[in-house]
Amino acid sequence: MKTFTQKVYDFVRKIPKGETVTYKEVAQKIGHPNASRAVGTVLSKNYDLKIPCHRVIRSDGKMGGYNRGGSKTKIKLLEHEKSVVTP
Repeated sequence: MKTFTQKVYDFVRKIPKGETVTYKEVAQKIGHPNASRAVGTVLSKNYDLKIPCHRVIRSDGKMGGYNRGGSKTKIKLLEHEKSVVTP
């Protein structure tokens, strides 16, 4: 059986380049609809470049944190991928 962390990472790995989802959407899709903060906690500890955690944003459209350079870096990565960004 997969752990919560594994479920989060597996889902986030599948987010296509140029798209974003919210922490809440990740939580819902992995079967834990009230765990959006826990999703954020898991992603804040991710250092695997194969897991594109920069593609996960807050429900209010703001970026949220990013452990590899902060929200400014997150915005730059998303802009580079041609994602729609609302800082």
